[in-house]
Amino acid sequence: MDDRLQRYVVAHGARETAVQRDLRRVTQRMPRSGMQIGAEQGALMQVLVRVMGARRCLEIGTFTGYSALAVALALPTGGRIVCCDVSEEWTAIARRFWNRAGVARKIDLRIAPALNTLDALLREGKAGKFDFAFIDADKANYLNYYERCLKLVRRGGLIAVDNTLWGGSVVDPRNKSVDTRAIRAFNRKLIGDRRVDMALVPVGDGLTLARKR
Repeated sequence: MDDRLQRYVVAHGARETAVQRDLRRVTQRMPRSGMQIGAEQGALMQVLVRVMGARRCLEIGTFTGYSALAVALALPTGGRIVCCDVSEEWTAIARRFWNRAGVARKIDLRIAPALNTLDALLREGKAGKFDFAFIDADKANYLNYYERCLKLVRRGGLIAVDNTLWGGSVVDPRNKSVDTRAIRAFNRKLIGDRRVDMALVPVGDGLTLARKR
């Protein structure tokens, strides 16, 4: 998709709030802005959350908070999203925009290695208590995050996993980077995992959807 068509998709396929647009603009000025999901992906996640009637959500990898903001805006009153990240700096930006959007009360941000947070949730008896999970963090741990999320989401719950096309490098045999090999291993795992129904959607940098059977 070239830049012109991408702009059309955003203009005609994503109903962003003013706060969402402002957060995207702020993040785009940052050195690692490519870590932020696109507006069209945020819109898709909102539709999925609403169609499911989700009330309890998980996010692994929050960055400046755009994806959490999109999900929180789609949650009903009383809905909650637990967000896992390790950066106080990036999530400070997120908190500012969550407050502006009036959704901060829906977001439980936990600053710690995500595996620690997910294991703690399991110890607290939260297995099967979540409706939706979004994974967008360090690629080497994708399989570990996925296995924890598969325990934490209910039957019929949905796990969305970002970057599963990894800029197209998944089909480049010359690319043997650690992250690329991790994404390939994750994709091989998912296509053969009969515990879920799955689809790899070519939106953004690739979004894999896995519904727990």
